Amino acid sequence: MSMATRGAGLLTRREVHGATALHGRKRWRPSPYVVFGGLFWIVMSLAFWRVPMCCDFGQHAAVIERLKTDLLHPRHPMADLPGAGSPYYSPYAVAQGVFARATGLAGWEVVKLAGPLNLLVLLTGLGRFVKVLTPRQWAPVLALFAMVVLWGTRMAWWSGYLGLMSMTGNLGYPSTFAIGLAFWAWSWAGSLAKVPRGPLAYAGLGALCGVILLVHPISSVAAVIGVVAFAASAPRPFLRSFATLGKWGVTAVTAAVIAASWPYYSVFSLVGDASVDWIHRQLYTEMPQRFWLALLGLPALALRFHKNRRDPLVLMFALDCAVVAYGWLSGHYTYGRILGLTLVPLQFALAIELAAPRPWRRWRMALGGVAATGAAIGFCTLQAGAVVPRALDPVGFDQPPRWPGYGWAVSRMHEGDVVLTNGYYPTRSVPAYGANLVAPAWPDASLAEDTRNHRLQKVRDYLSPDSTRAERARIVRRYDVRWLLLSPDQRVPKEAVVVAWGPRTGEVLARVGGGSARENGKANAKENGKAISGANDGNTNHSKTP
Repeated sequence: MSMATRGAGLLTRREVHGATALHGRKRWRPSPYVVFGGLFWIVMSLAFWRVPMCCDFGQHAAVIERLKTDLLHPRHPMADLPGAGSPYYSPYAVAQGVFARATGLAGWEVVKLAGPLNLLVLLTGLGRFVKVLTPRQWAPVLALFAMVVLWGTRMAWWSGYLGLMSMTGNLGYPSTFAIGLAFWAWSWAGSLAKVPRGPLAYAGLGALCGVILLVHPISSVAAVIGVVAFAASAPRPFLRSFATLGKWGVTAVTAAVIAASWPYYSVFSLVGDASVDWIHRQLYTEMPQRFWLALLGLPALALRFHKNRRDPLVLMFALDCAVVAYGWLSGHYTYGRILGLTLVPLQFALAIELAAPRPWRRWRMALGGVAATGAAIGFCTLQAGAVVPRALDPVGFDQPPRWPGYGWAVSRMHEGDVVLTNGYYPTRSVPAYGANLVAPAWPDASLAEDTRNHRLQKVRDYLSPDSTRAERARIVRRYDVRWLLLSPDQRVPKEAVVVAWGPRTGEVLARVGGGSARENGKANAKENGKAISGANDGNTNHSKTP
């Protein structure tokens, strides 16, 4: 055998040996999105965990507490009233209630644990969605950072608005989970628009849309718009095919059947409900300040429109804008809640354009420079405090809200106790631990708004300096009030027994109904069977909420 032959054989054996070691496959390397998305998941999970209970957190924790007590027939989330028909009892909430019953965890603990899970659904859905739009590897990374930074220079702290700052409060909410599912639905619809499949695939997409509709009805409006946009962007031969149109009809019918079959509430009864429109009016009046940075994506979206008049992002943006305009013109300002998802086509179109391989033309370089400047403005003026702790902050960025905790108060209460208060913080926090309010803080379809307003008036009557002892006694008996939670400047009635003071706010907890605090505590323990446990003040930081 010649030297050449032996060398060739040796080379061949080495190549075979190497291929065998790798099992004939290339070595796996994580994509940029896996790396940066994983880092983002860790950082935002920690940022979410460090912020104490605030805003709508107490409402969602209260929902879990009611389901934990009675999974099939939960009471009203915030008051000792029937809860039938409450849209808060969604499949997402019921799953959390089952988890809480199985583990014994408190409602607020389950909401905290849900944050990283919801974020994982969101990030994986985002990656799949962008992959349907473009094969560019860096596009999902840029889309993620555009989504959390390119908003505006005024806080948009609403459920379903996914800026960095608002994420620190709402990662554990149903809206975040629903938006993550919406990304998955859009990626599914995009794949079906490109390559039609059997009816089961369309039925599966419809089932997913039905779940989104039940989990967060207002976000489902934008989710369905996205599915319609992808269906309309399909090649013309598919759109003209009766069989394909019939399959998309299967999607619509399946979604409707899933939504209609949910036993806890009727999602279709919410259509035209104006009870929360007044809360959302400010979304329109302060729109420019909250969202102007996202408009940097308009040139990229216009370019997509120039290339393809039925581009799914273009159609999605146009339909979203039409719904937002309807909300303004009709006075149903709740539709403004989809503004958070209306920005997605702008943000993602910009990200896809800037993920193009180099060399870049001058216009793309200019677009990149403007986008980088806008991202820096958005981050430094509004979003930085979400991920930069106060101790490491050399500038003094705005920080997430730091609401006072109420563990000092609820630890003295028992499950189901009724609390009379009109304080902004306690009305939104105390029900999270299983206590009830005389008057719920938020409208709810399970309670007539006239009844809620009547109860709010009774609270004002009780706390009025002109109220008599007899009038207060009637209110206590009528609503089975056990506790008063008063601000430092409110008068404590003579018949009430002061039990504790808030260490941070100076609020006063007083027992009503006669007898000493100790006697009342024993009576209440006998009446309710167990005290509220697991209460967490949630915060030792004494900075005030902005």
